[in-house]
Amino acid sequence: MLNKKTIILGVTGGIAAYKAADLASKLTQSGASVRVIMTRNAQEFITPLTFEAITSNAVVTDMFQTAAEHRINHVALAEIADAILIAPATADIMAKIAAGIADDMLTTTVLATRAPVILAPSMHTQMYQNPVTQENESKLKARGFYIIPPANGRLASGGFGPGRLPDTEVIIGHLSSVLGRSGDLAGFNLVVTAGGTQEPIDPVRVITNRSSGKMGYAIAEAARDRGARVILISAPVSIPAPSAVEIIRVETAVQMKEAVQQAVSGADALIMAAAVADFQARDVAENKIKKGKGNLILELTSTPDILAEINGDFLKIGFAAESQDLLENARRKLLAKKLDLIVANNITEANSGFGADTNKVTLIDKNGVIQNLPVLTKREVADRILDQVVRLLNLKKSTNNPVRPESPPA
Repeated sequence: MLNKKTIILGVTGGIAAYKAADLASKLTQSGASVRVIMTRNAQEFITPLTFEAITSNAVVTDMFQTAAEHRINHVALAEIADAILIAPATADIMAKIAAGIADDMLTTTVLATRAPVILAPSMHTQMYQNPVTQENESKLKARGFYIIPPANGRLASGGFGPGRLPDTEVIIGHLSSVLGRSGDLAGFNLVVTAGGTQEPIDPVRVITNRSSGKMGYAIAEAARDRGARVILISAPVSIPAPSAVEIIRVETAVQMKEAVQQAVSGADALIMAAAVADFQARDVAENKIKKGKGNLILELTSTPDILAEINGDFLKIGFAAESQDLLENARRKLLAKKLDLIVANNITEANSGFGADTNKVTLIDKNGVIQNLPVLTKREVADRILDQVVRLLNLKKSTNNPVRPESPPA
């Protein structure tokens, strides 16, 4: 999503300005061309040389720098930008933009561009919550500016509350979401499940599996970056949550089923990447079970079969993690649960399956078409799955809305 994009990074005079160096670095590593504009106050916290070294591009600090020096005029950056990202965005810069004031290179570029503008506010909590700042933020949102909510945490002043600049990965997630608005999944609603459910035995112990949630989270991020509205229903995981998606957290299979039932209303596709536990304890102990001299016998009952039990006017994509007879078991699951597509992988193969950062899968649709993929990163696998989702959605759309031939002339 960021590869070959031109991102104008505006850095303003807040204590969080130093964090913009990491942001510039990560954007550059993602393949973006990063052009930095620094306000005069920003240079009190970090030097332009830092950004020049990171981005390999000249940093603009003055609206009257000569065209020969930086090969730009005062609106050139506005014209070449795919997006303008201001991080940190101080209360002062938000007020100027809301008022339409262009008195430096950053505000001039913002007012001159047709590219989306994303602001990441960073300031003291009382300053952020001040009615004036909130009014300016509301004005900016109403005019189409994208505001990244500030993080909660300890501030430079020693206080605690909203006002921290979000982590780099969070900011990049929001930026990717904005850039993906014109993607091939724009206008579609996707529900994605991830992680391994946990079925309690007592207040301490659970029945679960080895799912890390990485595959489902990769699908949610990839769908977001392609323009979809994403609802991610997540069982417990230990990986960071993707930004700019709606997240519903659950623990058990029953909770996941209830969440899916509500989320699929109006959905275009359900992608069940979660590893739902097949069994649950019939009786859950109220207190911790103490270790005794004998063995413990648990009676297990089946959990809900979410994919089989939930149906509607949406695509259903499932996963088959198998240790033997991969294709046979995957086809059987696809037919039994009336899926449009199934993603099958052999969990015994190296570089594939639970916990790995890569996966080797086979895609099978309901017409029996098989696509064997090589070992790929889970993000690459996610995009290959979504390629098929796009194909199936477009096929469904054309089937539901056939083009009628023109009537012959009278």
